[in-house]
Amino acid sequence: MLENANALKAQFEEALSKVTTTAEIDALRIEYAGKKGLVSSLMNDLKNVPNDQKKEAGMVINQVKQFVEEQIKLKTEELIKLEEQRKIDEAESYDESLPTDLGLGSYHPITLIQREVEDIFSSMGFIVEDYSEIVDDYHCFEALNIPKHHPARDMQDTYYLDNGQLLKTHTSAAQNYIMRKYGAPVRAIFPGRCFRNESTDACHENTFFQLEGIMIDEDISISNLIYFMKTMLSEVFKQDITVRLRPGFFPFVEPGFELDIQCTICHGKGCPSCKNSGWLELCPCGMIHPNVLTYGGIDTEKYTGFAFGLGLTRLAMMKYGIKDIRMLNSGSLKALSQFTDK
Repeated sequence: MLENANALKAQFEEALSKVTTTAEIDALRIEYAGKKGLVSSLMNDLKNVPNDQKKEAGMVINQVKQFVEEQIKLKTEELIKLEEQRKIDEAESYDESLPTDLGLGSYHPITLIQREVEDIFSSMGFIVEDYSEIVDDYHCFEALNIPKHHPARDMQDTYYLDNGQLLKTHTSAAQNYIMRKYGAPVRAIFPGRCFRNESTDACHENTFFQLEGIMIDEDISISNLIYFMKTMLSEVFKQDITVRLRPGFFPFVEPGFELDIQCTICHGKGCPSCKNSGWLELCPCGMIHPNVLTYGGIDTEKYTGFAFGLGLTRLAMMKYGIKDIRMLNSGSLKALSQFTDK
């Protein structure tokens, strides 16, 4: 029995020296210290030991058992530390001062409103497309019936880059690309970030988000545009929204309109967010100019279409009662952390 106990101890030490992971040490624990392990089998063999030797044999077996359990514990602690250090060494960056209990994150209100509007238009058969933030002059202006030296360019306050390209001033810059990609008929929306060199105030920012939409088919009229916009707004606000349509000039639509919604913050009484007018400009829109359709390769004898540029930033302000547009780009976690996914 003593020889068996010493042999088992030596066998365990050799096996322990080869263990390199916590999974392996756990398997070794089961093999030697488990209920049906090798140490337990020694205890079962005590019945075959003469009575005058059982006390000494039991003490030896207990010593082996304690040795095995202690060595497994020490090796497990060692391996856990090594694995933690290995994870730290393999990580791209590590800061031990960072808090570990950060709780749930939150979504930016524009992200939430964009997802919601995309879902609404998708349910009405619109494709959701993406487009670059850096574009060329042709797509941002010329393909939209805004030739060089056109006075409408002065209204855009454009950021030009040294290579001749520019930061897109409106999501309309994707119209030509979408028409060329899908042809007609087509229903598509394309959200994106836009840039204009404007002075900031409670309702203006130099970086903002829009969502452009076009629908091109046979016999499309402005009534189709009004229907889709009112349907979208009623879904977003979960109630009927008061809107008004005013004449507006945009080179890429004819006729052109400004679709305004009654301010949901002051309910039409007037506040800084709506410049005390009670109304908020939300959506320049109109029937796509025949020249723009032609640039996009669309047969103007057969097809007509409407286009709109929905202000996602202003829509988010109305949806969530945000009084100052500058808060959206502030990076203030205190202000933005209140917004969570639906």
